[in-house]
Amino acid sequence: MAHRIQGVLSPVVTPFKRDLSPDPERYLRHCKWLLAHGCSGLAVFGTNSEANSLSVDERMLLLEALVQGGVPASKLMPGTGMCALTDTVRLTAHAVKLGCAGVLMLPPFYYKGVSDEGLYRSFAEVIERVGDARLQLYLYHIPPVAQVPISLALIGRLLKAYPGAVAGIKDSSGDWNNTKAVLDAYANSDFDVFAGSEVFLLDTMRAGGKGCITATGNVNPGPIHRVYENWQKPEADALQAGISATRAILQKYPMISALKAVVGHWGRDPDWATVRPPLVELTAGEQRSLVAELTAAGFDMPDLAAPAS
Repeated sequence: MAHRIQGVLSPVVTPFKRDLSPDPERYLRHCKWLLAHGCSGLAVFGTNSEANSLSVDERMLLLEALVQGGVPASKLMPGTGMCALTDTVRLTAHAVKLGCAGVLMLPPFYYKGVSDEGLYRSFAEVIERVGDARLQLYLYHIPPVAQVPISLALIGRLLKAYPGAVAGIKDSSGDWNNTKAVLDAYANSDFDVFAGSEVFLLDTMRAGGKGCITATGNVNPGPIHRVYENWQKPEADALQAGISATRAILQKYPMISALKAVVGHWGRDPDWATVRPPLVELTAGEQRSLVAELTAAGFDMPDLAAPAS
């Protein structure tokens, strides 16, 4: 069986220059910091990466910049699900060619109320067109955003048809009952289940899951990794309570803008706050409030700021 990532993965926030073009140097630096501070892998081009504000070419160039810059492809699980079938195939084939450990694939999400049959055909067409035995496809279930759910029956059908290629799922439903149902049905089927938030990490591990792919992995990877490492130990519940409390502070604000504000503050690099429209940065007051609350809670991002020259 192909090597698979387990543990804590971050959907890496994408830095932009002032002209709103992606900034590969900042991106590479942040990815290396994440891998050095608790992330087992990087789910680049996820929801919190502003992926759907990036073109296919921009994603491909950024992925190449990471690999060429020394980030192991074996640590990468890029998001490749697009509304256009041909875009999804192009991105997925590119990731496989670079040697990425897997791809995280949204369903085509523009049309709502589509059938399981339609979604099955979509995923199957991508797998067939990519046509590479190295492909490890992780389904991305995020109905609060995509409004296109991935059902238990669809998972089962895909696993039966493509047992080598369909590797797992990220469940960002925000509903523990759904995550538990997926785990109960498929955790023993060589199908890796990741919680979409660290709030559910301990429960996921106890039910046979493999970790979490979480927005706040961008800023709090070390403590989240400690829950993953110690989930069978007596201190697990206390460690879980700590990371859930940090998450609760961050999610009082628009998550992408909050994450970028935090990276910018602790990295002493205020340009990190830049987001692509239609998103907007936190206000100065929101940022002050967020930083103050995190600081009071003992939050830190060690070694993030580059030494002053």
